[in-house]
Amino acid sequence: MLALEWLANARSIMQKIEETQLENIRTAAIAMADCIEKNHWVHTFGCGHATIPVEEMYPRIGGFVGFHPIVELPMTFFTGITGQMGIHQFLFLERAEGYGNAIMKNYHFEKEDCMWIFSHTGINNVNIDIALRAKELGMKVIVFGSAAEAQGKTTRHPSGKTIFEIADIVVDSCVPVVDASVVLKNHQDKIGPVSTHAFVTLVWMTITTCAEILADRGVKLYIHPSHNVPGDTTAHERLDACLAEYKRKSATV
Repeated sequence: MLALEWLANARSIMQKIEETQLENIRTAAIAMADCIEKNHWVHTFGCGHATIPVEEMYPRIGGFVGFHPIVELPMTFFTGITGQMGIHQFLFLERAEGYGNAIMKNYHFEKEDCMWIFSHTGINNVNIDIALRAKELGMKVIVFGSAAEAQGKTTRHPSGKTIFEIADIVVDSCVPVVDASVVLKNHQDKIGPVSTHAFVTLVWMTITTCAEILADRGVKLYIHPSHNVPGDTTAHERLDACLAEYKRKSATV
């Protein structure tokens, strides 16, 4: 049953993450905690399906203020498939040299901020542009993706480097470069990708670690509550407090 084969593949990825990436996750979480404790931002970026972990972490029930999502609509909203903002345009944009620099011009950054980037392959121009510009500005660059699988691959960026070679901290998603994981009879291409599953797993492993570090330091976190729990009469007040804190901080972005 192919459903169970995909489930086994997904579990295998999670197990490999647990066995090999805990130290890297903690290193990333410490850098983020240091940043948030000092009232700075952890900026988050991805394109294509790598925007999913960005959208998953914040704003989200159980997420907390400190993470600033940067998502470019033409590089994520391609559910039309063809026509306006279709996949062909997306594939062009993620490989277009200089597009990442144009994105970065729209925001204010400080050297004490962090830039957290999700990139499965690590070879496309927009992510690398953003990583290089973030480093030029003095930010710590944290990259999650299939780092081991990217070794030896040819980057599309004129710098000659993959994003994993540029990053200050790398957490490996442990996903095969092909991403899809299940063989289907009579077909060349596999089905059942696992990179999004791995990214979301890593997001919450990292953010819970970051939250634990900050709580141990006595830092107050503005955590988004569920407002769908019967009897919780203060959920909306707590949500309002979170949004007010985000608004306060976002005046600097």
